[in-house]
Amino acid sequence: MPKAPTAPVRLAVDATALLVPRTGVGTFTAELLKELGPRPDFEVSAFVIGHLGQHWMPSDIGGSVREIPGRLPSGLVRRVWNRFSAPSVEWLAGKSEVVHGPNYMVPPTKHAATVVSVHDVGFEHDPPVSIPGALGHRQSVRAAINRGAWVQTGSEYVANEIREIYDVDPERVVAIPYGVRLAPPGPHPSPGGPYVLALGSADRRKDLTTLVESFNQVAAKHSGLRLIHAGPDGDAAEELNQAIADSPYRTRILRLGWVGEETRSALLHRAAAVVYPSLYEGFGFVPLEAMLADAPVITTPVASIPEVAGDSALYVNPGNVEELADALMRVLCETELAVDLVIRGREHVAGFTWAQTADAMADLFRLVASSG
Repeated sequence: MPKAPTAPVRLAVDATALLVPRTGVGTFTAELLKELGPRPDFEVSAFVIGHLGQHWMPSDIGGSVREIPGRLPSGLVRRVWNRFSAPSVEWLAGKSEVVHGPNYMVPPTKHAATVVSVHDVGFEHDPPVSIPGALGHRQSVRAAINRGAWVQTGSEYVANEIREIYDVDPERVVAIPYGVRLAPPGPHPSPGGPYVLALGSADRRKDLTTLVESFNQVAAKHSGLRLIHAGPDGDAAEELNQAIADSPYRTRILRLGWVGEETRSALLHRAAAVVYPSLYEGFGFVPLEAMLADAPVITTPVASIPEVAGDSALYVNPGNVEELADALMRVLCETELAVDLVIRGREHVAGFTWAQTADAMADLFRLVASSG
C-alpha cells in the first residue's frame, strides 16, 4: 500500500536581514527562502522586525513564500525578547511548527519549535576577534538556547565552540555548510592594471593593515600592481586608513567601500589574487567566492577557514607580514602555482551549493518539528 503523503512542515522565517543591503546573513536568508519556498514539503512564511506595513518582500524571493506584514519596531521588542518569553512570535507570524531565526536570535514561541543560526561566536572572544557591534548577539543567543532552541551554524569549528561555551545538548547543535553563488559581473569600478583584492568589512579581525604592509613589500618589486579593498568601515577603519596614508604606494591602494553584487563579482573575476588574512571566521564566504571566480586564494589557517577552503588555498600564518608578502610574490610570479590554485579551487567550490544547504536545513527543520 502506498504511503500517505505527509503534511508539509509549516516554517516561519525571520527575514529582517532582507531589509538592508545583503551581507552574509542576508544572503543566507534569501537563498534559503528561494530554495525552500517552492518545495511541496514546506509551507514557508517570512516575517520582519522593524518594518511596519506590507510589500517589504524583495522581488527575487518569489511568490512561493508568504509575506507577513510588519507589525513591530525592532529595538524595543528585541530587548524584551532577550529577557522575557513574550510576546510570542505567533502573534506576529501566525501558527507554525518551526520558527527559524537566521541572525543570532529567534523570538519566543508558545508551541512552535525554534532554530537559531549562530554563524560565529566572535562576540564571546576578546579583541581583536570580537566586534563591538555584535555584542548584543551574546544576549540573544543565550536567551534562545535557554528557551530550548536548536542551534545551526556553518562549520564544525563553530559548532564545537558553541558546545563548549553554552549549556546546550551537543546533539542540538548542527553544522550545515553554506552555499556560494556569484551574480554576473557588472562594469568594473576600477579598470586598469593587475590588482590584489581584499573583500570584507574593515574590522580588526580581518587584519587588513597586515595586508597593506605586505603589499608595500610586493609593490616595490611589481610596478603597477594595485591593492583594492571593497567593504564597509569597521572597528579598524581608522587604523587601515592610516596604514594606507603612510604607504609609499598609497596612490596604488584603493578603498571602494561597500559594493553591490555585480561589482563584487566583477572585482573577483579580474583579481590577480584574493587575500583573506582573517584572524577568525565562522565560515568565510570570500575564499569560496574567489574560487568560483577562478581567482587564486591566499588566506590563514585559523578557525573555520581550513574547513571551508580545504587544500585549495595558499595558507600563511596570521599577522605575519613577510610570510604574506612572500605568498603574494609566489602567486604573482609562479604561473604554475596560480593555475593549480585556480583548478583546485574550481573543483572544491563545486561542493558548496545553496541547494545542498537547503536540503540539509530542510532535514533539520523536519527533525526539530518531529522532536516536539
